[in-house]
Amino acid sequence: MATGFALTGCLWGCAGSAPKSSGLQSRTPAQIVRAAEVAAKGAVSVHVAGSIVSAGKPISIDMELVAGKGGKGKLALEGLRVDLIDVGNEAYVRGNEAFDATVVGSSVARRMRGKWLKVPADGGPFGALFALANLDALVGETLASHGPLTRAEGAEIDGRPAVGVTDESRGGTLYVAGTGTPYPLELVERGGRVVFDRWNRLVTLTPPSEWINVNRFKTGR
Repeated sequence: MATGFALTGCLWGCAGSAPKSSGLQSRTPAQIVRAAEVAAKGAVSVHVAGSIVSAGKPISIDMELVAGKGGKGKLALEGLRVDLIDVGNEAYVRGNEAFDATVVGSSVARRMRGKWLKVPADGGPFGALFALANLDALVGETLASHGPLTRAEGAEIDGRPAVGVTDESRGGTLYVAGTGTPYPLELVERGGRVVFDRWNRLVTLTPPSEWINVNRFKTGR
């Protein structure tokens, strides 16, 4: 999921110079999380991959997010698999037959065969999906909402030193870069692990060339 530290070293400090400390080692847990939140909200883009647990159900996620523009990637939940593209408030999904059946009904789903659907991204049945394609929303949900915090044992994430902070109420631990910009690197929770990498890489968001508007299918199937 993540590229090697040797390949991205010049993002933190070029060859021949040691990466500078992010200055987090002496900060409180709340200050560490706040620094990570500020860094993430100031980023242009990020790749997020792993699994999370929502309402007791595991969700697999592999998304590239672009600040202020949207995102693209894949989600999977209980046999439902879907590709997502969110470009400037225009949202598209392409699911497997099981997913399409939940959207357009089983008889139509058998004829979809991998076609893209243009859907509303705000509210409705797709709102929760596309919240995962919003960088600011994901940062807010991951970092801004937490209980009492304590320091956790440090770790090395993708060859990079990281400081850890544990949310005592949820039992999750956030690892933040200990050198360079204090970006979130990994979040480990009960039953889930999400990696944040490829910060500020160039990501192109392009709508599919062909799609069907979901509004053409009647509700109440």
